[in-house]
Amino acid sequence: MPEPSSAPYVRQAPALRAALSAVPVYAPGRRASSVLTAALASNESHFTPLPSVRQVLQNAAQTVNRYPDTTSTRLREEIGALLQTDPDHIAVSPGSVGALQQLMTSFCNEGDEVVFAWRSFEAYPILVQLAGARAVPVPLGADEGHDLDAMAEAITDRTRMVILCVPNNPTGVGMTQADFQGFLDRVPPTVLVVVDEAYAEYVDSPQHIDALRLLDERPNVCVLRTFSKAYGLAGLRVGYAVAPAYVADGLRRAALPFGVSAPAQEAAIASLAAADELRARVAAVIGERNRVIEAAREQGWSVPNSQANFFWLRAAERQLTGLLTAFDASGILVRPFADEGIRITLADRDTNDRVLRALADARCGAAL
Repeated sequence: MPEPSSAPYVRQAPALRAALSAVPVYAPGRRASSVLTAALASNESHFTPLPSVRQVLQNAAQTVNRYPDTTSTRLREEIGALLQTDPDHIAVSPGSVGALQQLMTSFCNEGDEVVFAWRSFEAYPILVQLAGARAVPVPLGADEGHDLDAMAEAITDRTRMVILCVPNNPTGVGMTQADFQGFLDRVPPTVLVVVDEAYAEYVDSPQHIDALRLLDERPNVCVLRTFSKAYGLAGLRVGYAVAPAYVADGLRRAALPFGVSAPAQEAAIASLAAADELRARVAAVIGERNRVIEAAREQGWSVPNSQANFFWLRAAERQLTGLLTAFDASGILVRPFADEGIRITLADRDTNDRVLRALADARCGAAL
């Protein structure tokens, strides 16, 4: 019989993947703690869901004891009708970020590279690292938009995917169709170009990118959209990808089963049916965007042209501190990016006027 060991007991446990230690934690915008606080840190719509959508949600709540349609058949058909696209080219997901995660799962192996602009949507490097791939961030250009020349040069034989956030989050800067097509001409056909159009409904520039128009002739293009922004369904998490049929099929295979709830699907369908109301709401946001940016520039702020429901102020550390002090004093939550700048979501006219007053206060502050 062996002698009892005198060695100290070492507790063993399952180990997390080593890659997780390098993954940054996604930092959501601060939530309002009072009804008097203007919550402009996340790019949510300030409009509540349309009455017709609320009624659909009430009805759908009666069936939440049942699993949803895991392939979102009806919703894909409605999106296809809207975009004049075969539903087989559409994959529904938990927000557009869900579709992006499914793309990473479908296309990226250990050590593959994913190129994207930086700064851009904070989820990009997180999803890349979780997939075991290598993030290749490319600095923005002087206009706060994508530097497509530098992005093309960053592509190597290990690149599997390029992400274009258009309009870019957090700067709001768009991209022209001519620049986009010129960039595609430089991308190898084996590299998937993912165009993240989360804010597409807010675009009013006639020269802006129309990636959907190129899907038939460019089999390496995939477009992501969401119901979280203009449609005001951020809390329901429903988005979609439009891509070649084999890509969309791969996304559906990689999806978490029943990942998009039945109420989310029904609300999205009802939102698509309320096109006139949507256009009116979008027009109101665009009108406020133009007014606020012009007023901020008159105060002396340098604001890039935005095609989204927010605008961007580039600010170094000392200036950023003064801005945050002024916004906090005004009861306004905005989204700071350390030593880079601040993103401000647009809301109703009264709230936007509060933003302009805070900017004026910051402009007069000693810190600036």
